[in-house]
Amino acid sequence: MKYAREIKVGVLATICLFLLFFGFNFLKGVNIFSPTNAYHGRFDNIHGLEEQAVVLIRGYKVGQVDNIDYDFSADSAFTIDISINRDIVLPQGTRMALIANGLLGGMAIELQLPDSSVSGESVAHGAFLPTTFVPGMMESLQGDLLAHVDAAVLNIDSLVSQVKGQLAGNHIQSTLRNVDRISGDLTDVSSDLRHLMNTKVPVIVDNADTAVANLNAIIADIKEADLKATVARVDNAIDNVNGLITDVRSEQGTLGQLIYNKSLYNHIDATVISADSLLTDLKAHPKRYVHFSVFGKKDK
Repeated sequence: MKYAREIKVGVLATICLFLLFFGFNFLKGVNIFSPTNAYHGRFDNIHGLEEQAVVLIRGYKVGQVDNIDYDFSADSAFTIDISINRDIVLPQGTRMALIANGLLGGMAIELQLPDSSVSGESVAHGAFLPTTFVPGMMESLQGDLLAHVDAAVLNIDSLVSQVKGQLAGNHIQSTLRNVDRISGDLTDVSSDLRHLMNTKVPVIVDNADTAVANLNAIIADIKEADLKATVARVDNAIDNVNGLITDVRSEQGTLGQLIYNKSLYNHIDATVISADSLLTDLKAHPKRYVHFSVFGKKDK
């Protein structure tokens, strides 16, 4: 055929262009055989978001960023076009969030679905979604950490100023002198304590040993003593005392007769009264009972 070679070249070029297009999109993560739905969102700052960035739903890749348009005359300067798998239905209330894709992974788009309790219709294809920005770890560190670092720097500067003031006012030297004096006192106390340990403590220990030895000897003597015989003698003495008390309580014994016999008591009482009268009369008239004369003459 006259144009067979040209036809072959054309078909081969078409196949090469298709393979190039398919391979280029495959490397970008675009599946040209999978139908997609397009959605849009506006941001005032995209924080380094690039085309072909991933689109996630709860951490799972469902699409990519197809195009980024910008108009710096508008408040929301950037318009983001995304495409997601057609089988995914976005309910009303879905938000397009700009997030950090890992520590060094750049930025990504996350579709934040509403709570399951929120009911409503699905978002139409090609609609603009409400947008939000979720600060990543680096942004949080830049905000909170820098504030803490600034406060720490101010505290360090204040501390350095106070140290300089202390050094300039000779407070450090006074403190060092006090430390030297305290160290000297501690040295003296340590020396006294060492002397006490070397002189007094051994004597105390020896006395304690002697006291313990004496106590052990006393305990040994107590062990060797005939405690049973001693207890037996004590019991015998107690029995004798009990017998004496029984005899006293009995009216038949001598002590019982003395205690319980009233006639004997009265007789003894009368005898004591008579003796008392006799002594009284003896004191009043001694000559009645004692006769004494120098010349031998008896008094009448």
